[in-house]
Amino acid sequence: MPSTFSYEWNTEAFKGKTSFNTGLFINGQFVDGSNKTTIDVVNPSNGKLITKVSEGVEKDVDIAVDAAQKAFDSAWGLNAPGSVRSELLWKLAQVMEKNHDELAAIEALDNGKTFGWAKGTDVAFSIQVIKYFAGWADKITGQVVETDERKLTYTRHEPVGVVGQIIPWNFPLLMFAWKIGPALATGNTIVLKPSEFTPLTAIKMCELINEAGFPPGVVNIVTGYGTTVGAAISSHEKIEKVAFTGSTLVGRKVMEAAAKSNLKNVTLELGGKSPNIIFNDADMDKAVSWTTHGIFWNHGQACCAGSRIFVQSGIYDEFLKRFTEKAKAIKVGDPFGAGIDQGPQVSDIQYDRIMGYINSGKTEGATVHHGGERVGSEGYFIEPTIFTNVTPEMKIVREEIFGPVGVVIKFEDEEDVIRQANDTSYGLAAAVFSQDINKALRTAHRLQAGTAWVNCANQLHANVPFGGFKQSGIGRELGEYALHNYTNVKAVHVNLGHEL
Repeated sequence: MPSTFSYEWNTEAFKGKTSFNTGLFINGQFVDGSNKTTIDVVNPSNGKLITKVSEGVEKDVDIAVDAAQKAFDSAWGLNAPGSVRSELLWKLAQVMEKNHDELAAIEALDNGKTFGWAKGTDVAFSIQVIKYFAGWADKITGQVVETDERKLTYTRHEPVGVVGQIIPWNFPLLMFAWKIGPALATGNTIVLKPSEFTPLTAIKMCELINEAGFPPGVVNIVTGYGTTVGAAISSHEKIEKVAFTGSTLVGRKVMEAAAKSNLKNVTLELGGKSPNIIFNDADMDKAVSWTTHGIFWNHGQACCAGSRIFVQSGIYDEFLKRFTEKAKAIKVGDPFGAGIDQGPQVSDIQYDRIMGYINSGKTEGATVHHGGERVGSEGYFIEPTIFTNVTPEMKIVREEIFGPVGVVIKFEDEEDVIRQANDTSYGLAAAVFSQDINKALRTAHRLQAGTAWVNCANQLHANVPFGGFKQSGIGRELGEYALHNYTNVKAVHVNLGHEL
């Protein structure tokens, strides 16, 4: 039998406890992995073991797929009306609300983000997303298409079937909600792999899914490594669709496996190197505040982070001064401590990766204007870091760092900054700051990105689509657009009078 994880918090931010099973969740039950092996879950604040969770392998994916297919054929899919799917999703949101603080504490412990951010953003937004898609579940409709009076032609939007989902470690609970919401609303059953670095909220959610009353097998969670469980999901012949959020490098592998197996439908939400453009006429205070949020939110571990900060020459010096002051004021420390803005990076691997980029910037001749060093002697804490005097070919300018590291680049005019901003293989997001709304919108429309923010940054809503251009992905999360990823469109032709 799988073990139970129990933990008690007695901190400034949160006092409480949790206890839940750490097994794989298949057909409504917690079970050991086939190999009876486990994965260590490490606290990023101190590098110490939090707990162990069951490790799934390819055989476990097969078992989960069989359970999902059985549920799809009997209790879900077209056998569960939209009203039923809606009610269950709404119940799940209510159960999440009841466990709001506990979910936030688990997320902060496992991922390293501050308890305040986990509670106010990650958990709150996850609940909003589940409620939003609960509202869509009974509104999945097709169209009657006029052809002629002797024929009835219409379309049906049918669930795909068993879908595979692979989520990242930077927003574990939020990405869980983004994935299961539209898939369940449209009637699909799920086999999902959380990140091996941050599996705890996904496992806790299994308990809440049972409490909400979902039939066994509708949602199945297989914890494991990308090279085993992730690969098995991507290449499985009985999974008809796979959705992945993560790096562009791994996204290529998922797409390749999907193509080489059963040519399954693929949705990819991948990396970014987002430009953040501040014109001379920007509201300085607002631009500085939003830019700070744009790059340092979630410790820089956001695919849409505004990591390339373009500042027009007329305000460059003053902006850099104020931006640096903001960065210096960010308090780094224990995610459950009072007044903490930034916790640790998620893992030793990510810490080393970020420090490698910082060292690369130094070696290639960029100036560390602020930060660039470790904070403390344990855990994976890094100072908010600002580079200046960068050139376009530097790795810190071209590659996604996924950490609290921004580069500040001076530009002269609109044409200059559009050229520089679009000179990237990515196209996930962008931001523009100007009090001239015509210029701001003109710039936003010319940027090659799936999301463009004007006088703000990192603003996301359950009803607004999110996804990338170029190598930042395929398809859209959130909003009505996300539903399109999880249905097949069938055209039905009914002959009412045609003769041959």
